[in-house]
Amino acid sequence: MPHPGWHDFRFDGIGTAWEISTRAPLDSAQRHSVLAEVERYDATWSRFRRDSLVSQMSARAGQHELPAESEALADLYRELYTLSGGAMTPLIGESLEQLGYDAGYSLLPRGAAAAPPAWDDVLEWRGTSVTTTAPVVLDVGAAGKGQLVDLLAGVLRGQGVTDFFIDASGDLLNGGQSPVTVALEHPYDSRRAIGTIPLGAGALCASASNRRAWGDGLHHVLDGTTGRPVTTVVATWAKAKTALEADALATALFVVPAAELESRFRFSWLKVLSNGSAEYSAEFEGALFT
Repeated sequence: MPHPGWHDFRFDGIGTAWEISTRAPLDSAQRHSVLAEVERYDATWSRFRRDSLVSQMSARAGQHELPAESEALADLYRELYTLSGGAMTPLIGESLEQLGYDAGYSLLPRGAAAAPPAWDDVLEWRGTSVTTTAPVVLDVGAAGKGQLVDLLAGVLRGQGVTDFFIDASGDLLNGGQSPVTVALEHPYDSRRAIGTIPLGAGALCASASNRRAWGDGLHHVLDGTTGRPVTTVVATWAKAKTALEADALATALFVVPAAELESRFRFSWLKVLSNGSAEYSAEFEGALFT
């Protein structure tokens, strides 16, 4: 709970735990609106649901119409795809499934790691319209949870809730003005912290290779040019105005030099490398423990 005396609404959505803290308890209508938005988003973007639009795209090629939020996803993913030379791609779902992170959570690799297809070979994504030349496994997990955080913030504001704090299992958004001190989870021990950071109005999102890991050296942060898990970085944090950008940039820090991201985006960041060292931006306001 970010503030003493606030009230928490906890629920599960898109495969993770959520907590929304508010000054006054959310009433039944407000809670219903939040859960309905989570269900709507999941029914579109989840590759773990057979009835989702993304699952339909994995079954057949052709033209598909996506909801309004897809325009922001398309623009952001395209920019990061270009910056990363294809290392960060919304087509990474095929590579994840190849390594066992599939709709059935088999966690059993089908063979050696394989890179996904190149964007322009199979996918044309403009605004809310997607055309594919072959079945594709679209996976927006690198930015989708952050986007849903932003969408739920919009739902809350539309319901008259102005002070709130959203915690989507480590993707955070402070919808008020009062800063909250956030612990930075140790990448190898979730019971410990490596530091703290104050979060005022805005978002802080994290990505870590230990969050979804299985097998020997297998985890969910892959290099789209090879289909293999990234081994040089173990955890990242990105602080930005929106959770969509913070979430996407936290993942991008695994595969794109921070200086290149800073030239295109306004954010602060922290990165922990596999050799135990840490790098961070000049604007990162956190304090690391020694």
